[in-house]
Amino acid sequence: MPNQVFRRRRSFLDYYRRIFSAYLGRAQSQLTFWHEVPEVNPRFTPNSLGEYYMTFSSKADYPGPFDAAGIPMLNYRGRIGKQYNPIAIAQYGLGNYNIYTHTGDPSRRKKFLLAADWLLSMLTPNSSGLAVWMHNFDWEYRDLLCAPWYSGLAQGQGISVLVRAHQFTGNPTYLNAARKAFECFTTETTQGGVISHDKRGNIWFEEYIVFPPTHILNGFIWALWGVYDYFLVTRSNEAEKIFNAAVRTLSNSLGDYDVGFWSLYEQPGTKLSMVASPFYHSLHIVQLRITERLTGERTFGMFADRWQSYEQNRVKRMRALIHKAVFKLLYY
Repeated sequence: MPNQVFRRRRSFLDYYRRIFSAYLGRAQSQLTFWHEVPEVNPRFTPNSLGEYYMTFSSKADYPGPFDAAGIPMLNYRGRIGKQYNPIAIAQYGLGNYNIYTHTGDPSRRKKFLLAADWLLSMLTPNSSGLAVWMHNFDWEYRDLLCAPWYSGLAQGQGISVLVRAHQFTGNPTYLNAARKAFECFTTETTQGGVISHDKRGNIWFEEYIVFPPTHILNGFIWALWGVYDYFLVTRSNEAEKIFNAAVRTLSNSLGDYDVGFWSLYEQPGTKLSMVASPFYHSLHIVQLRITERLTGERTFGMFADRWQSYEQNRVKRMRALIHKAVFKLLYY
């Protein structure tokens, strides 16, 4: 028990050292990559596997660091340092895929396939034998995520890369890997997968595998698009069923993420709710507008409009920032 307390205390201190360094320092950090302005890709077409749904243009132009093979790495600072992040590599690849599809620039084609091949090579069985993309560093969340850990968000976006690589090259190896990665979306988190069910019977794709689950909204939606992409390519009845069930979850649950002045990042089960940062609130709006186009469900557009009105209100924006800061100090 004393060792667990010491580890958590050390993790807490490391977290704040790393966060202050990333936010206040001038050098590159992981935030350089994550915090681009969220944008709908105006060239995507529903019901057709073409350009990805968000532009990821800044992520496609990520300035580095890269490894010797040209794979992007993120600098988390502190004890974590430079690391491969499967989600970042997938988004980098999707951004370059969009640019190549639009411009025909061969350098963008090369960058997309580098990301696809890295994802292909790094798909690894977890302790339950399911194929996942591991994060090989500890991560401070509500619970400390000890390396190696995997994520429903990574599974979804990795699939989105692999099915496009298959369509682009005709190489069946990419599609076979996507099939393996999809198995996590048919399996509960307690059995090594990435899905959970709430008390109302709703299905969730979990970005972080913790118990009880926290249902991170942006990660759920990005994972949802991965299931959608897999269905577009395979026409799998199982994928269609899971996608439709998850769309119902989103439609039925958005009210739980609306606190009257801002959107929530997750459902952590704490007394004080965890509102989204300004970046993630903007991301939610973009994600809902895209999901409305993919599904035709008007509820998503209604919430996007409402949350955009919150964003444009200076008082509500300040209230959200204060609320977020207090939550971070009290919990994580």
